[in-house]
Amino acid sequence: MVMKDRTESNVRMAMTLEEAPWLGWLLVKALMRFAFMVANNLVAIPSYICYVIILQPLRVLDSKRFWYIEGIMYKWLLGMVASWGWYAGYTVMEWGEDIKAVSKDEAVMLVNHQATGDVCTLMMCLQDKGLVVAQMMWLMDHIFKYTNFGIVSLVHGDFFIRQGRSYRDQQLLLLKKHLENNYRSRDRKWIVLFPEGGFLRKRRETSQAFAKKNNLPFLTNVTLPRSGATKIILNALVAQQKNGSPAGGDAKELDSKSKGLQWIIDTTIAYPKAEPIDIQTWILGYRKPTVTHVHYRIFPIKDVPLETDDLTTWLYQRFVEKEDLLSYFYETGAFPPSKGHKEAVSREMTLSNMWIFLIQSFAFLSGYMWYNIIQYFYHCLF
Repeated sequence: MVMKDRTESNVRMAMTLEEAPWLGWLLVKALMRFAFMVANNLVAIPSYICYVIILQPLRVLDSKRFWYIEGIMYKWLLGMVASWGWYAGYTVMEWGEDIKAVSKDEAVMLVNHQATGDVCTLMMCLQDKGLVVAQMMWLMDHIFKYTNFGIVSLVHGDFFIRQGRSYRDQQLLLLKKHLENNYRSRDRKWIVLFPEGGFLRKRRETSQAFAKKNNLPFLTNVTLPRSGATKIILNALVAQQKNGSPAGGDAKELDSKSKGLQWIIDTTIAYPKAEPIDIQTWILGYRKPTVTHVHYRIFPIKDVPLETDDLTTWLYQRFVEKEDLLSYFYETGAFPPSKGHKEAVSREMTLSNMWIFLIQSFAFLSGYMWYNIIQYFYHCLF
């Protein structure tokens, strides 16, 4: 018995010694990645703010052109975040319908929410969808307002929503006002919404208890969605179109060629072995290369009910479908074929290394330029 324990102890020690160089390299790599991320933020975000400030006269003279330029810079910033995961080997495989076909139309993405890495995943997989990222509005938890990226999202016009029953009615009124003031005037096209209202691990137990009490579907891979924000968005951007008037926002700001909100994109994110990636992993890269799988299904807005009860039922149906999709994925490692198809077709999403190099170079050169400009004026004044 003693000899057996010694043998097991020696084996464990040998394994530890063999893994030591790998663990050491992992730590060094994580520190290097963190240092680069900090430097990236220190040059890119202040540069973005400086460009926005210097372009304020253009905002007065030609608001549409100003928000176009701002949107391009916003897309580049999100591309930098995407590149952190890309070079760590965190890639995306896309399934279902091709959303590039509707990239120029107005749409709402309904996404399941498992971890902070969901946002990074979307930042990556939407980069090759034309101007979608530049013209996108995110609805995210208010805590993101206090992150390094919060100032950028505030300028861009993303909406920070505070969770909790006591805040719910107030937040929905603020969302309605935000859409009226910012969606049309800033030429936004897509809205990203996480209807579950929180991470899966935090809401699953509460959702299941609610489902059991109200005889609703019992879900494990997703939670029952909340319909409040979805209803506000649809009412603001769709309902008025039926009367022939602008679908939300200031009528003066609405392009006469705009068709309003046209699509709901049901988006399902799946991680191998149901192990989601968080933002820390995305930044430090200590997890082995991972392929995240994203499934899309597109619904014409005319097929989506606007009445509260009917809309809630429709959303429940979508998340029951997500439950089935994820169950199938966790069993097989792939999503099932779409209706009318015998085989499921996947598409590997890629980022251009040259494009990443160019936007990173622009960020660092801009940071150097603005530093010298500010330093010059500081010495002139003081």
